[in-house]
Amino acid sequence: MVIPTRSRHGVILVDAVVGTVLLGAALAVMLGILARSLSSQARGEELQTAAMLMDEQLNLVLARGPDSYGKQFPLEGQCDAPFTMYRYKLTIDGGQGGEPYRVVAAVTWSNGGRERSASCETLIAPRLGEDPDPPRRPEEVVTRLQ
Repeated sequence: MVIPTRSRHGVILVDAVVGTVLLGAALAVMLGILARSLSSQARGEELQTAAMLMDEQLNLVLARGPDSYGKQFPLEGQCDAPFTMYRYKLTIDGGQGGEPYRVVAAVTWSNGGRERSASCETLIAPRLGEDPDPPRRPEEVVTRLQ
């Protein structure tokens, strides 16, 4: 059966319109997936930065000793540059009778008007001995030649 020329033009036009609609729908779906993946990547980077900042705070407590850390250093505040959009807070409890200290490090930040946070809890043993922090300066002055 041979289709007349006039109806072939109509079929071609319908095919072109249907193809354009399908292509538009596919592009819309792909752009939606791309937007979600970009926001997920940004959230992942923020969480990675928050984890690094919590690790830094916990290492400072470990190095200085949890028993007197709160008396010598601030337990909360704004993180140093370039991480000024992040704030940290440390909570140190326990440590009586040789028991370990319960240390909680929390980091908060704002993204798109929403407050986000991450926290980590660990146990740190008290320092043994009488010397809380040994002197770290060299006994002799080091002279360098230029």
